[in-house]
Amino acid sequence: MQFIDTHTHLFSTQFSEDVDAVIERALAQKVEQFYLPNVDKESVKQMYHLADKYPQQCIPMIGLHPCSVKDDYEAQLAMFKAELESGRAFAGIGEMGLDYHWDLTFKQEQHAALRTQIEWAKEYQLPVILHTRESFEDTLSIIAEMNDERLTGVFHCFTGSVEDAEKIAALGGFYLGIGGVVTFKNGGVDKTVAQLPMEYLVLETDSPYLAPTPHRGTRNESMHIPAIAQKIADVKEISLEKVAEITTQNALQLFSHYHSLV
Repeated sequence: MQFIDTHTHLFSTQFSEDVDAVIERALAQKVEQFYLPNVDKESVKQMYHLADKYPQQCIPMIGLHPCSVKDDYEAQLAMFKAELESGRAFAGIGEMGLDYHWDLTFKQEQHAALRTQIEWAKEYQLPVILHTRESFEDTLSIIAEMNDERLTGVFHCFTGSVEDAEKIAALGGFYLGIGGVVTFKNGGVDKTVAQLPMEYLVLETDSPYLAPTPHRGTRNESMHIPAIAQKIADVKEISLEKVAEITTQNALQLFSHYHSLV
């Protein structure tokens, strides 16, 4: 049995003191790969360090998080485009998207950055890693407008309705990232997941954020992936082994271009 954490920020300063132990704990729980979505220019160096130290386990992705879209966003995007052209292999473009929760000052710039990174994804045949906090409809609209046979990706931290999931499925080639929120008592995600086909689901932690119950409020780690998978198994009334098998295959399919390169 093998699990994959498709979204973890192991390069975060919250892991700076014990990241090696964090990885070891996850490996002991059969979580064998960690996909690292870049956030901004400051996170690149540590992400590369982990990818170079653990080349079979820590897999880099490159992109600009919407909360990092500021006055200098074009310069940051230019830096990331140069990284894409550097010869280093990346598994995806992201973490990217729209975030209307904290600040709408750079809303139009967020839209521009999203569109630019979608074009990169199609050019380099890489999936998009989409952040959609309080912005699902706008993100979906842009993806649908720019969608073609080259575009794939994952709606990270999916907490929407069955209807939202059906809209994503209609795009073709897109997955839903299911994390710790599925274990929250009043989150409602468990009820939605119960009605979704397994073929669209991948596992993620978004660590160090959103630790699953009963660890809610503490630093999240990739070792909690089996707890997320177990909740899915419970609501789907299937075995944990089946959840591991299907979500691992989904993740490998999502990131298949990367695995064809390395």
